[in-house]
Amino acid sequence: MTNHGPLLIEIDDEPAPDVAAAPEIGPPEGQAMQMAVAGMARAPAAGGPGRWVLWAGSALVSLVLGVAAWDFAARLIARVPVLGWLAAVLAAVLVLALILWAGREALGYARVRRLGAIRTRAEGALSSGDLGEARAVAAAVSALYGARDPSLDALDAEAVLETAEATLLTGLDARVQLEIEAAARQVALATALIPLALADVAAALTANLRMIRRIAELYGGRPGAFGNWRLARSVAVHLMATGVVAVGDDLIGSLAGGGLVSKLSRRFGEGVVNGALTARVGLAAMDLCRPLPFRMGRRPGVSAVTAAALKGLFERG
Repeated sequence: MTNHGPLLIEIDDEPAPDVAAAPEIGPPEGQAMQMAVAGMARAPAAGGPGRWVLWAGSALVSLVLGVAAWDFAARLIARVPVLGWLAAVLAAVLVLALILWAGREALGYARVRRLGAIRTRAEGALSSGDLGEARAVAAAVSALYGARDPSLDALDAEAVLETAEATLLTGLDARVQLEIEAAARQVALATALIPLALADVAAALTANLRMIRRIAELYGGRPGAFGNWRLARSVAVHLMATGVVAVGDDLIGSLAGGGLVSKLSRRFGEGVVNGALTARVGLAAMDLCRPLPFRMGRRPGVSAVTAAALKGLFERG
């Protein structure tokens, strides 16, 4: 074996990279929830030309499919009567199921609109002090939940609606808050653990739609699929119009105790912020679905709901 001497490694004279000059990683922005809210805001609107285009297109497709099914059944009856009549019966069952589904969707949407109409009447009665209108609103809320009107002895509009709120809505508010906390916890955990960019958006969108539906159901709305999308669109448009879906220093501070999120991993911070934004969506849905404005009951805050939702979650992690 030949000894070639020591091995020399040449080192370039280029200076070492400056770590301080590296771009700073910004605070978590809740990108999954930002995209989920934007997706809800693009849901079909309740009115406008788009509704007529959708209605006309659906009617045309239904007509074409109906004529094709009828021709198929008629030809099959001529060839094999038993199979032809079976196809005709199945087609009739399908049409009946579609009619029932459409009726259920319309009924669910009407229930959601009824909640908004009651709330609008309640706000008008409070602003005008109309005792008769306030008692009518209290009676409508009592009928909505199948309960006895508790405000019969009240002598002014504020007392009537405050009594109805304290008696009929306090328990529902607590259940709605639990739903919001559960959704915020789920979104925070999902977006913290799912590394795929679009998968965490899908998880956040699904959890928020389910939360909005449950909130409407608890308050007596029970929307269908399209009604839930329209309600979600109303929530998202309200959030985007008021700017409360944006992540500001106040939100980071309230969640992070003055800077704790910046000391944690990026994914962890994103999960916390996404959970807080989910709480904001839930509280906006609470405002839209609650049949009476907050008077006696205290509206939950984003920080309190998020803290309750995330309490112990990441500590166990």
